[in-house]
Parts: sequence; structure tokens; C-alpha cells
Amino acid sequence: MNEKCCSNDNGGFKEAVCIHTDKVYDSCRDKDCLENIRVYLTACGQDIVDRAINVKCTKAEIIWVFSDIEPVPFNRGFYSVDLKYFFKITLAVFTGLGRPTEVEGLATFDKKVILFGSEGNAKVFASKYKQDAFDPQMWKKTNMPSAVVEVVDPIALGAKVVDIHDKCCCDDDFDLASIPDSVSRVFDDNLILGGEQKRVFVSIGIFSIIRLERRVMLLIPAYDFCVPQKECIGATDDNPCDLFDRISFPVDEFFPPERGDFDCDSADERHHGEGCGCSCDRD
Repeated sequence: MNEKCCSNDNGGFKEAVCIHTDKVYDSCRDKDCLENIRVYLTACGQDIVDRAINVKCTKAEIIWVFSDIEPVPFNRGFYSVDLKYFFKITLAVFTGLGRPTEVEGLATFDKKVILFGSEGNAKVFASKYKQDAFDPQMWKKTNMPSAVVEVVDPIALGAKVVDIHDKCCCDDDFDLASIPDSVSRVFDDNLILGGEQKRVFVSIGIFSIIRLERRVMLLIPAYDFCVPQKECIGATDDNPCDLFDRISFPVDEFFPPERGDFDCDSADERHHGEGCGCSCDRD
């Protein structure tokens, strides 16, 4: 492991080094269409929705994704990953002939996947200090893999307002007390549950990648240290226009590229490492 390896004229690696990093043991990607999930509102927002004749979902943002990992019984090395998505939903509420009122609310979604995370019996501890870090529940899981979720902001597909007296409007067993404080603080006021006259349901689409990782030591070839080659550029106190002179003219801001330019550039960048210029014609 400590053996030095000299570089050759063909650009071979300089030495073999041992690094401590996260290795992906298993991963999956998913495309979820969440249809008619309820939006929970603040008291002020609910008052506006109770007078609504129509609603429109203008924006959906991902606030946070909480995850929990448990071993799958009788299936060594596999783990169930329970995920809870929290979304911030922005609505345009129409109450009459005037302009709509913007209202924000919370939507949630639960998901479970099963991935391979291998086995590890060694308990892992680090010297990084964290106040009140000892948690008996987490202490038992120090040898578990870590779940990582990558998700882009959802695509708003639709929204509807439903009267609670409608036969299609069902009660739910959602508990607002289960919402973490970090999520509740995103909204200007406390979310409410009960006493409403109308409810809002939205449909959104999300793309996500979920993976299980473990901290491992890997032996890799090292070519050299990563020394930055570009110098930092900054404006001087004497002449702040020096920095502005180095900025290229934003042509694309005035002349947005055509659809073909996007398709062409992305295809050629994948295969040739550069765009294909002004034409998407192929030989």
C-alpha cells in the first residue's frame, strides 16, 4: 500500500495512496407522479382558500427529505430506506374577478425503497465535536450505511379546491405535531388542521436518485496534488471597472438560443466535449 510508483513518460500515476471516502454500494432513480396530495395551510391562507372559486399551483419546492434505514429481515446486506418528502407549495387563489392571492402551504409524500448496503459490524466514531451528540438510538446504528437522496424541485402538474362536504373529500390522519421545527419555520405562521371549509389538492412530478453509501478506505492512483492554475480575479479599490472589463458581453441574455442549439450542444458535449456551433446537421 505504501509502495511508491514512479511516473512514466506516458503520464502514468505518481504513487498509490489510500483515501477515506464514501463508496456507493447501491442506487436507484425514480420518477414519481404524486396525484392529489393535500396542501396544509396557515390560518390566514386557509381563510383565503375557504372563499376560493379556483386555485392554481404556480410553484413547488423541495424543503427537506428525512430518511430512516432498517435492515431487511432474512435478506442479508439489504436495507429498507423510508423517506419522507416535505414540499413548499405556492398557490394562486382566485376568490373573484380580481387578481389572485398568493398562498403558501405544505405537502408531504412518503416513499420506501430497498437497496443493497452490505454489512458492517464495526461501530464508527469520529473526533468531530458535536454538542449533545450522543443519541442512544443513533448509537446502535453507527455501523449502518448512509442514505443519500438527490431530488430536483417538483414540476407542478395541477391543483384543485374541494369542499369538505363533497363526498370525494376524505379525512386524513396526518399529525401536524410530527412536522419538524426546521420545516415549520419555513412558513410565516403555524400550519393548521381542522375547521376548514375547503381543501386544496395538488399533483406534482418529482425526479429523484437514492443511494446507499459506506465510508471505506480505497487505494487509488495519484497523479499529483490539485494545485489551482487559475488566478483569483478581483476588482481593485483604485479602479473597480477592471473586473467589469473582463466580463464577456452576455449575448445569450439578449438573443436566447433556439431549441436546436440546446439539443445539439448537449449531444456534442457528451460525445466530443464541445458544442457543434451554429448547426445541428450531422454528416
